[in-house]
Order: sequence, then structure tokens, then C-alpha cells
Amino acid sequence: MVDDVELARALHVLFVAHWIGGVSFVTLVALPLARAAPDARKGWALFESIENLFSAQVRWTIPLAGATGLWMTWRQELWPRFADPSFWWMDAMVVVWALFMIAVFVIEPFAHRRLEAEAARDPEGLMRRLFRVHLVLIAAAALTIIGAVAGSRGGLFS
Repeated sequence: MVDDVELARALHVLFVAHWIGGVSFVTLVALPLARAAPDARKGWALFESIENLFSAQVRWTIPLAGATGLWMTWRQELWPRFADPSFWWMDAMVVVWALFMIAVFVIEPFAHRRLEAEAARDPEGLMRRLFRVHLVLIAAAALTIIGAVAGSRGGLFS
């Protein structure tokens, strides 16, 4: 029988895979495709439609990833790990999670009108900047995932 921590771990990995996999798709597929469009305004419209669909999904998976991570930390009494430098990846998971929570629930809703106005003026420039920001975010997520997987098993990065 699966216990609550095992279930939380499985769900946590599922939610993170959806969230970070989706960010990777948006960054490495949707944005380059939109930027390559002959008409930058149509490229922006394509990107925005993909981003809106994905955003609606990660409004669920990001909080659920956080909730399952919190559950595992609480149930296994892992709080002291946050003070131990060899478990740096646990702090990194919280930081990456918090960055995405802020991006999805604070920045996106409040900056939407500004982004629309900027897209009307300079869609190419806006997509170029969004691409850079997305690259930084997936690089941080990738480093965190590598550290967490290796570190959770006492690997190279712990």
C-alpha cells in the first residue's frame, strides 16, 4: 500500500514535470516559433495564445507542487535540511517555486496591460526579452532538478 509521503512524492514529481516541462516547451518551442514568424504581431498572438493556455494549467500545478513539497517536508520533519548547506537544493526548490508563484500570480496579472501595450509597439523586442527571462528561469529550474535528484540520493551535488 502507498503511504501519504510516497503519494505526495509521486504527485510532486508529476506537478513539477508538467510545470517545468511546460516552461521548457514555451521557452524552447513556442517563443522561437513566434519570434520566427514573418509578421511579429502574428507571432506575438501565437505566443500569447499558447502562454494563456499553459498559464491556466500552471495556476494549478505550481501551487500543488508547493503543497506536496510542504507536505513531504512536514511529514518527514525535514526542516533542519534548510539550514544545512549540503541540502542547498531544497532551498533552491523553494526559491524556484517562489519565483514562479510570483511570476504567475503577481507579475503576469498586473503586467498584462503593459505587456499588451509593449507588444503593440515592439513585439519583436518584447519576445526577445521574454525569451531571455524564460531561459534564466529554466536554467535555474534545471540546476535545481539536477541538484535535487542527485542530492536526494547523496549524490555529487549534496
